[in-house]
Amino acid sequence: METSVAHDVFIHVRIVMGTVVGLGITRLLMGTAGIIQHPQRARLSLVHLLWVLSIMLELILFWWWEYELAEIKSWTFGTFAFLIGYSVVLFGLTALLFPDNLDDYGGYEDFFLKRRKWFFGLFGATFILDIVDTLIKGEPYLDSLGVWYLMQVPLGIALCIIAIRTTDRRYHLALVLIHLAYQVLWGAILFDERI
Repeated sequence: METSVAHDVFIHVRIVMGTVVGLGITRLLMGTAGIIQHPQRARLSLVHLLWVLSIMLELILFWWWEYELAEIKSWTFGTFAFLIGYSVVLFGLTALLFPDNLDDYGGYEDFFLKRRKWFFGLFGATFILDIVDTLIKGEPYLDSLGVWYLMQVPLGIALCIIAIRTTDRRYHLALVLIHLAYQVLWGAILFDERI
């Protein structure tokens, strides 16, 4: 595939991915605006609000890191479908943070804990999807991330399995705080190195 054609395909793929990521960001922003507009409508939760912040950051970082796809010289429909699927999984996380209706639940934390198997199932899947995404970007890109990147995959999956099995609020609070710290650190390092 010619370089100019590959770049055109990249732009097309990025637009479709951006649409799905944008829908996720919109869902988080609208849900947060709803909380601000009607704070008494549902009981608030620190765990839930921190996951909202974390997934917002996840979507932003995902969008930033996907720029590396510009280096791909040959595109296939399978690669395109995978990347759109990855974006859809990230959108799914946003839908699990802000449901259409909370009437059957005692607030955001109750909903979050009752839907934790879905949330952490999807969240755990993102670790595997990210490995495939990284391999699509090529071996030099994978090598540039270092051993810490590879170590975070089994650790992240293990933490998600525990989160699926427990309703302990302290565990869920600790997990989201660890994930936020990891995102900020990882994002700062990669942002600094790639500019």
